[in-house]
Amino acid sequence: MVVIINIVAIVLFLALAVLLSQNRRAINKITIAKLLALNIFIGWFLTSFTIGREIIIAVADVFTAVVSIAYEGVAFALPNWVNVPQMNFVTAVLLPLLMIVPMFDILNYVGIMPFVIKWVGRALSFVTGAPKFESFFAVEMVVLGNPDVQAVSATQLQKISKQRCLTIVIMSMSCVSAAIVGSYIQMLPAEFILMAIPLNVVNALMISHILCPVEVSPEEDDAIFNTSSDEKKLPFFNFLGNSILGAGKLVFIVTCMFIAFVSLAKLINAGLALINPAISLEAALGLVMFPFAWLLVPDTAEAFQLAQFMGTKLITNEFVVMLQAQPLIETFSRHMQCVLTVFVTSFANLGTVGILLGTFSGIVSKEKNELISKNVKYIIISGIMISLMSAGIAGLFVQ
Repeated sequence: MVVIINIVAIVLFLALAVLLSQNRRAINKITIAKLLALNIFIGWFLTSFTIGREIIIAVADVFTAVVSIAYEGVAFALPNWVNVPQMNFVTAVLLPLLMIVPMFDILNYVGIMPFVIKWVGRALSFVTGAPKFESFFAVEMVVLGNPDVQAVSATQLQKISKQRCLTIVIMSMSCVSAAIVGSYIQMLPAEFILMAIPLNVVNALMISHILCPVEVSPEEDDAIFNTSSDEKKLPFFNFLGNSILGAGKLVFIVTCMFIAFVSLAKLINAGLALINPAISLEAALGLVMFPFAWLLVPDTAEAFQLAQFMGTKLITNEFVVMLQAQPLIETFSRHMQCVLTVFVTSFANLGTVGILLGTFSGIVSKEKNELISKNVKYIIISGIMISLMSAGIAGLFVQ
């Protein structure tokens, strides 16, 4: 029964995306069919095959080992923060980023990550028929995250058409960041977080093409994809110093945002309690998101809990929800654990919209920025639809 409802959910989500499309006639149905098939294969392979499960476990073990090594550096500087019965959120989740972010930056600096991203992007384009640059960008954005991915691809973003630029912005709502994944797996099941990443890549391509379809000729696609940046590399130790400082800023920014969002939510709840003690921000968001949540988790109690988490994530961020869900996750059914974890594993929230608008304003032309600003609703819709599709596909194979 759950599987049937999840299938209906996926069909309805796709139908809703088509209904909201800017140009339904321009949607390439063959590309969409290929992307959907790839989506289903990824979910099936990672859950139903021994080798798929072993890959997930191996990658999770690597991230766990990296985080453990990072704790040694934190313990050296702040032993009384680490050698305690229960580490606080900043120590357990954020401070390891001071090592993990530079580690991925070094892999990028020496050319390992660009090589992997380029050829995975080529393979994705070959299999699905999606444009090469969009495929490349979809892979790149789950390694680098916002706003680094836009900075790295600035040369291409300046050369593509304004309509393709809008498509890239729409895709960017599903960004994660490989460096952040080490933090995520400290809070929610690693197997589902790692499943969400490839699903988000494929769904970003699929939903962006449905909402904002663009016809790209092979000649134009090749010309843009093969455009290289003229940016010169900094000397290694200058680069490493900047990377470490950037990681420190990230830790500080996430800490500040977490404190601010949680405090503001509590303030809103306090105001609502003056009207009626039974009213809360979480309950209101739960009512709005409940129909979508029920299609993913057809248990009324769990669906309402999921709806509250979904709404909270969209107006705050994934860290807030992950920390709220962490002590409860073992009480949920395995299906609920999967759907919740996959849904929240992305940067898709209202704050990201502001980051994207600010980032692109400093990279692309005024004409492109005006088009992006006029289509903010599509950026928000894409973030929701990508998360819903990824959660729906994952839920098919985890009962």
